[in-house]
Amino acid sequence: MVTLKSSRELKLMREAGRIVAQVLEAMKAKAAPGVTTAELNEEAERLIRKMGAIPSFKGYHGYPAAICTSINEQVVHGIPDGRRLNEGDILSVDVGAIYKGYHGDAAITIPIGTVSPEARRLLEVTEGALWAGIAKARAGLRTGDISAAIQDWVESRGMSVVREYTGHGIGRQMHEDPQIPNFGRAGTGYVLREGMTFALEPMVNLGTWKTKVLSDGWTVVTEDGKLSAHFEHTVAVTDGEPQVLTVL
Repeated sequence: MVTLKSSRELKLMREAGRIVAQVLEAMKAKAAPGVTTAELNEEAERLIRKMGAIPSFKGYHGYPAAICTSINEQVVHGIPDGRRLNEGDILSVDVGAIYKGYHGDAAITIPIGTVSPEARRLLEVTEGALWAGIAKARAGLRTGDISAAIQDWVESRGMSVVREYTGHGIGRQMHEDPQIPNFGRAGTGYVLREGMTFALEPMVNLGTWKTKVLSDGWTVVTEDGKLSAHFEHTVAVTDGEPQVLTVL
């Protein structure tokens, strides 16, 4: 069931989103060659709790960390550990926070030092796809309009969208109805209504859209070993422009 959020609920979600945005800014500042993903995770959890929130991911279906850190060919759900970042890596950081019972969820992909032109373009295309999807989060349109906009943006630029993992409703639960795939047909799916809230999150690969899960049971990688990027915002449908909740 898709839930509509009241103005009071949206205010709490905006606060959760602001916390997530602050943590992502801190991750951008801290992520550098030689830093471990475990160090990033420790700092992120410290900040989330300092701001009066709880990490959404920690303990979720047994996930062991406060954030997800996915490097290069890792798509999503990478577990922070002692691996050190290297010059030229790209690092996807996914952050979720619960504030007074409501979730915020967002992700960015960070270039570590100087990255290849190919990697830089991947980041640009992926972030552009997110904004193309957000632009369709308007009352009266359909979830398929969001999906189609993301897919068209990516595929017209010679890249592929991951199909096994999707955007989703969000609110009192991290994952609510509906699912919003990053591919689909315009004019299909749920009709968007004021008060709906979604986490939109294109995951884009340089090669095939196909993925596989590593033996840790969490880390998703591209099947062909090529680079992947991930950008995400929590968004509210209003009576006008879409409202991005995970911004400062």
